[in-house]
Amino acid sequence: MVTKQFSGLPEDADLRRADSLAREIFSDVANKWALLIIEALGERTLRFGEIRDEVEGISHKMLTQNLRMLERNGLVERNVHPTVPPKVEYTLTGPGRGLRETVDLMCDWTQRHLRHIETSRDRFRP
Repeated sequence: MVTKQFSGLPEDADLRRADSLAREIFSDVANKWALLIIEALGERTLRFGEIRDEVEGISHKMLTQNLRMLERNGLVERNVHPTVPPKVEYTLTGPGRGLRETVDLMCDWTQRHLRHIETSRDRFRP
């Protein structure tokens, strides 16, 4: 995977540009699994299996891919303890906790508007 590098140019931060670093990052974190993992971690440190238990329906492969992506983007810190078997823990970094505030707002928005959306879906006829 090729990761774009920040050059400090305005186009790097423009979400409307297909080739911008900002869009790449947005695309990484704006998927359902990443958002659910961020919400599950919250203010806690969890092991892989604990995260999998918290995020119902996520496969081992998807959890691994998303944790790696979150770690690569500096949103999750992975800590490996030198034990047998190895103990691996995950926690949100400062920027990850900042993103979690936005995820919390999205969760609140969903709960507030759930009835409206459900009613709209029932009425919708394509």
